Amino acid sequence: MSGTKVVGASVTRTDALEKVTGAAKYTDDVKFGPGMLYAKLLRSPHPHAKIVKIDTSKAEALPGVRAVATGQEFNSYIGLYLLDRTLYAFDKVRYVGEPVAGVAADTEDIAEEACKLIEVEYEELPAVFDPEYALDPQAPIIHEKLGEYEYAPFIFPQAGTNISNYFKVRKGDPENAFKECACVIEEEFYVPHLQHTPLEPHVAVAKYDHSGFCTLWTSSQSPFAQRNLLAKALKMPYNKLRVIVPYLGGGFGCKAGVSIEACVIPLAMKASPRPVKLRMTREEEFFCTFVRQGLKAKVKIGVNDEGKILAMENTYYWDAGAYTEYGVNITRASGYSSTGPYNVPNVKADAYCCYTNHPVGGPMRGFGMPEIHWAIEQVIDIICRKTGMDPVAFRAKNALQGGDITVTGGVMHDTGLQKCILKAAEDLGWDKPKHEAKPGKRVGRGIAAMWKAPAMPPDASSGAILKFNEDATVNLLVSGMELGQGTHTVMAQIAAEVLGIAYETVRVHTPDTDYSPYEWQTVASRLTWSMGNAVKMAAEDARTQILKLASDHWDCAPDNLDIIDGYVIHKGDPSKTQSLKHMVIYGLTNKDGLLKGGPIIGRGNFIPPDVSALDKETGQGPKSVVHFTTGAQAVEIEVDEETGVIDIKKVASCYDVGKAINPMNVVCQTIGGIYMGLSTGLFEQLQLRKGNPANNSLADYITATVMDMPEEIFPSFVEVPQVDGPFGARGVGEHTMVPTAPALANAVYDALGVRIKSMPVTAEKILCELKVQRLESQTV
Repeated sequence: MSGTKVVGASVTRTDALEKVTGAAKYTDDVKFGPGMLYAKLLRSPHPHAKIVKIDTSKAEALPGVRAVATGQEFNSYIGLYLLDRTLYAFDKVRYVGEPVAGVAADTEDIAEEACKLIEVEYEELPAVFDPEYALDPQAPIIHEKLGEYEYAPFIFPQAGTNISNYFKVRKGDPENAFKECACVIEEEFYVPHLQHTPLEPHVAVAKYDHSGFCTLWTSSQSPFAQRNLLAKALKMPYNKLRVIVPYLGGGFGCKAGVSIEACVIPLAMKASPRPVKLRMTREEEFFCTFVRQGLKAKVKIGVNDEGKILAMENTYYWDAGAYTEYGVNITRASGYSSTGPYNVPNVKADAYCCYTNHPVGGPMRGFGMPEIHWAIEQVIDIICRKTGMDPVAFRAKNALQGGDITVTGGVMHDTGLQKCILKAAEDLGWDKPKHEAKPGKRVGRGIAAMWKAPAMPPDASSGAILKFNEDATVNLLVSGMELGQGTHTVMAQIAAEVLGIAYETVRVHTPDTDYSPYEWQTVASRLTWSMGNAVKMAAEDARTQILKLASDHWDCAPDNLDIIDGYVIHKGDPSKTQSLKHMVIYGLTNKDGLLKGGPIIGRGNFIPPDVSALDKETGQGPKSVVHFTTGAQAVEIEVDEETGVIDIKKVASCYDVGKAINPMNVVCQTIGGIYMGLSTGLFEQLQLRKGNPANNSLADYITATVMDMPEEIFPSFVEVPQVDGPFGARGVGEHTMVPTAPALANAVYDALGVRIKSMPVTAEKILCELKVQRLESQTV
């Protein structure tokens, strides 16, 4: 229907599309250089198969094709914690959607057509789709070379198996402790794969010039980690790979580490010096980038007749997908957090990172904590139901407190977890009568507690550089990504607070690895704590320089001076004031007539202190992580008995943030976490059929909307200072979605007496359980 008229418009739809496409092409040429090429990837149609032969000759002969790349040429391994991932598949494919070849052409259409011309001969292999089956000695081995891969010293791959990491905890004597318990509950739970669905898809542009210098523009949470991993894999000097990242349109973990960047740089190397752009379609986003790992959890908890938890025995089978270079650390995090936020003297925990022929598992908001708390918090609720204990009082009684010994043998720092549990319950009205439900509906309440540590290596450091301008405005250079969470706001606040200047005068820059200081990654809810410390140090460094300059000028001690509202003031002589303007660049002339000073540049760096290794056999050590953020969430719902539809009435949340640098940001993170927790708890599931995605579109992959949000939200926080945090702060980005789903499931049980053990809690599952319940009651 070319030429279809739009009423009131002077151009046809076809003409308009051509203009838009042309404008986009013009913009790309201006921003990235002339001659932009566009890339597409040929992906595997099989979950597991040998690559017998690849013939790219027909694709290369297609007019407009400028480069074709395959794993035959680029056969390096890449990975953050375990180098098990290939840039392009070169020996076999391990999941549906794995890149087999890439094409760079004058247009996306030509590149897509060229991909269809690439001939690949496969030999299909038996596949693995269940993480527990992956451990069976009879299961096909997905990575035969696992024993040869490089890996971090705190990751424990099991060569000759499908276990890429095995983390275990042995604390106390759980076997005998269970014998002393008055109540023991053992249950099994399931969490499906999820997709992050940020509004902005993955996009990357790479340009490789004739000198061998490569510039990468990308939508990433990890510019320096990308430079590190890609430079190693492609054998490039670090100073010849520049990574530039603008503001992101969402990430939630799926843009951490390396993704499509590993495919676009080889194409740019072959098409040099023309830039190459690779953009994921929404359909590709669902299964060709990181997904949240699936989990099968077996949880056993025993309590005495006083309601104290005596023992836990938990086993986690992580469905980590075809490559687990990032997922191995999720397994580790589930191990050192395996008890949830409770004081448990006797623990046996086994966490397995299992290779399967599913999409690649990676980080998502919560980093394994929503998954394990889904199981732990429901078993806690079952115990309370069976013993008649109040769910709020039980959690408060068993909550970790400062000085308690954690699951890995370390001493818990001061925490406001008990306060959080009680505050969430109070705001929900836990002790008040439930509201009267409409006919055919039941009211239920549920609560869940949580904890989460920043899951990162011990050397995950942060840097900051602060530069003054002539007018005393500040440019703050950091490499933590702003992706909507407000981190740049917080960094500007920290710098302004230390320097005694207005927040509005601080401009925070997005990362460019050639000019910005080092930052490990924007993950783990660590930036307020880690990067915040670096920024505070940089501001203190600049402040020290300014006060020294002014003290020399006035011939007094720096301790007698302060900086308030952009002026250096003398505490003992109000007549002595000096504007920061000009002096921070041009210095000051002292009494001897000599000019002192120069451009003020502050420098700060921070690395986690005192994190220790854990014993491979017991998981014990003095300090497994830097700290934990703790909290709780309570929900009130109405459930329709005829349809199973859940109506969220109220949600109350409370988290210990150490110090709220920006209270409104904490509130916004809480509301956003509630949304994501409800969305994953009620609707989301990546449906995989023998490795093939069945709902890889926003039409079929259901997420919550504003209509699914609670009628009332009560966000709150407590402040128990983090001793090594900037102004006592710790992160609270991911934590706010962790307890939502189990609190929801507990509320459903409270309303209807049915227990949903597989996420999400859909209306269909509720109706099915109600039907079983009615049939069982009829047979009694």
